[in-house]
Amino acid sequence: MTSYWCELAWLGGPRATQGVVIEVAGGRIKAIVSDQLAPPPGATPLRGLTLPALANAHSHAFHRALRGRTQDERGTFWIWRDLMYRVAAVLDPDNYHRLARAAFAEMALAGIGVVGEFHYIHHRPGGDAYDDPNAMGLSLAAAARDAGIRLTLLDALYLHGGFAADAPFGYAPLMEEQTRFSDGSVTEWADRVDDLAAMIAGPITKVGAAVHSVRAVDPTSIGTAARWAAGNQAPFHVHVSEQPAENRQCFEVLGRTPIAVISDAGGLGPDTTLIHATHASGKDIVMVGEAGAICCLCPTTERDLADGIGPSEALAAAGARLCVGSDSHAVVDLFEETRAVELGQRVTKLERGVHNTEALAEMATRNGYRSLGWKEGGCLTPGSLADFTTIGLDSVRLAGADTANALASAIFAASGADVHHLVVGGRPVVVGGNHVSIDIASELDAIIPKLMTS
Repeated sequence: MTSYWCELAWLGGPRATQGVVIEVAGGRIKAIVSDQLAPPPGATPLRGLTLPALANAHSHAFHRALRGRTQDERGTFWIWRDLMYRVAAVLDPDNYHRLARAAFAEMALAGIGVVGEFHYIHHRPGGDAYDDPNAMGLSLAAAARDAGIRLTLLDALYLHGGFAADAPFGYAPLMEEQTRFSDGSVTEWADRVDDLAAMIAGPITKVGAAVHSVRAVDPTSIGTAARWAAGNQAPFHVHVSEQPAENRQCFEVLGRTPIAVISDAGGLGPDTTLIHATHASGKDIVMVGEAGAICCLCPTTERDLADGIGPSEALAAAGARLCVGSDSHAVVDLFEETRAVELGQRVTKLERGVHNTEALAEMATRNGYRSLGWKEGGCLTPGSLADFTTIGLDSVRLAGADTANALASAIFAASGADVHHLVVGGRPVVVGGNHVSIDIASELDAIIPKLMTS
């Protein structure tokens, strides 16, 4: 058994607790002991505030290569998408492993213990399968293992090139740059994902189902994918209502909003996570809440791509649970993602405290773990997964913080750079602000220029 002494720890509620010992055995928390004002013999001291490890519920690892290369241009999401496709076109199992390994390790350095990787680059450019049709997914799983964090690999179904009101069945064929994303049919997708799950599912890796979007997957196939997820007790994720154009086109072709299409297909339930939902209608929000679904907000990406500010207050009031993701990795900082949910509401509503500190902390931890299928994670309780992170309170950002309000200080002022320690499954991954095995900056410096000049 291993013991950690936490100067402060968030065990739930609005305040942190002083002097907490976390006892770990077999990758889980065996016991929590409070009121220990000094480290007991043999315990590893964790100075600062210890939280459940953060959960990054939505990631596209290869977008990390775009950071700083797309931000200064005028335009919209659709122009940015063309640039993103250029990077996707040069990935192969080897260079994707190198990029994802470094991207996942950067997440660990920011206190993230689990990532939901929304994965749709499946095949060779042009659409032919690799010798192993799951070669790209296997590379991502290996990358997460190397980085030391949990992975839910959300294998995404992708069948069409977008809405087209004048095309048969309302969908355009795949564009050339999209062909490597597609298995050709939902049946072939399900067969491949069955094989992938058999190969990689384990103590720190899960496989979930994803539908890229309603514009890329027809309603019948959405229903089949949702049934695969339900039959395998797997999480089900889908991009939805990220852009007004998506909603308009969906109405033109299918006569409903994207969320209504998902609901009618049987894809809206407590294990469903809707990514973005930025432009969800009032009726959509009621449906999401009644279904008990989860919404993943990605504010740094949504503002970077000029998507808008999502209706987080209305979603939460309706009964939806909220979590956060770094999505395009314009930055990797879940403290920033989390406070941006609240600050976005303040900007639009001219009111403070729309989401309280405890609710924001749960978005970054428990709700994200739940979204990714790790229902025993994201909290510091006996029996839960031994995943936790510690931030120092002595940086220029947090110096002088009132320990009674340490959680609020962390949510509203901390950054990923304040993370000193990360434990995943009882194993240290970040110690003293450094990854235990990967020189992350050197790895990123080595791989990204090669991808961008290919």
